[in-house]
Amino acid sequence: MLGRLGGRLGIALLKFLAILPYGFVARLGDGLGWLLYQIPSRRRRIVHINLKLCFPEWSDEKREDIAQKHFRHAIRSYVERSVQWFGSLKKLEKLVQVDSEVDLTDPDMPPTLLLGFHFVGIEAGSVFINRALRRQCGALYQPMKNQELDEIAKQARGRFGADMASRADSARVVLRWLKERKPVMLGADMDYGVRNSTFVPFFGIPTCTLTAVGRFAKVGHAQVLPFIGEVLPNYKGYRLKVFKPWDNYPSGDDDIDARRMNAFLEEQIPRIVEQYYWVHKRFKTRPEGEPSFY
Repeated sequence: MLGRLGGRLGIALLKFLAILPYGFVARLGDGLGWLLYQIPSRRRRIVHINLKLCFPEWSDEKREDIAQKHFRHAIRSYVERSVQWFGSLKKLEKLVQVDSEVDLTDPDMPPTLLLGFHFVGIEAGSVFINRALRRQCGALYQPMKNQELDEIAKQARGRFGADMASRADSARVVLRWLKERKPVMLGADMDYGVRNSTFVPFFGIPTCTLTAVGRFAKVGHAQVLPFIGEVLPNYKGYRLKVFKPWDNYPSGDDDIDARRMNAFLEEQIPRIVEQYYWVHKRFKTRPEGEPSFY
């Protein structure tokens, strides 16, 4: 009962925030993130562990600065889902800059996997890329525990023409979408356990990494278009950055293909290091016999 009530109140708040000016909502989220960072928490600890693992050369002062900036971005991203889920199309078109190295409206686009990465702007990028494609696409999502909230989130994420499917149904559904030449959006840079994963380096650390992208690309004869949703400075909105398709991918070797994804991230993260999703336990699953980092 309390879970359903909390979910409804949360959605009502997001819908209310969606009608307010974006700059106000963004600053509200930023301030809330700053406030919550002052309170010792498990998530703050995870951020520091991740940054220390990936950037051991940093000073304590720099790590503290980036950790706080990231925490502010992370909390702000949840508040800004109000705009991303419920803001008008006109509002979103003013807020999202599309910077694509390919023609997203090309009617002859081959079977395509749109590979999103977990920067704090991924929600804005994932919602708006449906609009930028000007055609129906498919998208995988991780279901939420609250069923009512999950249904609303699914509708909001697919409101510009995305067909949504749970990760649990991914293999069968993705291959059908690719056969229909429907672009498919998915994210693979999180730790989902050892099933369908391999351990390859990420910032020099053996990291449990999904192999699904290479396998889907191989079986579906699909190109892979990486994209990143970036938060612009000074509360100006977002940039949807779409890169050229990866050459010579897939290679046919799961480890090489998984490493390709992590290497791409290692190139992109330093540009906007405070925006990568450091609050996630990216190194949760360890090779057999290794102790937990967390």
